[in-house]
Amino acid sequence: MSGNGAVWGRVRSRLRAFPECLAACEAEAAAYGRCVQASTAPGGCLKKDLCAQEFEALRSCFAAAAKKTLTGGR
Repeated sequence: MSGNGAVWGRVRSRLRAFPECLAACEAEAAAYGRCVQASTAPGGCLKKDLCAQEFEALRSCFAAAAKKTLTGGR
């Protein structure tokens, strides 16, 4: 499999970019974390899609940050 090295190179570059992308979405990650924490607190009940709005905001931010990081801001 001659193309295997190229695949792993892309994977490694994405993993290296992860901390930078997460730092760019600090507010969204915190909001999602607060939602999950509140839902799992004593008396809380975490259910599917309970924090969907916060998760979608985090996912969108992370995708934009990853695109910007991996393409060099293009």
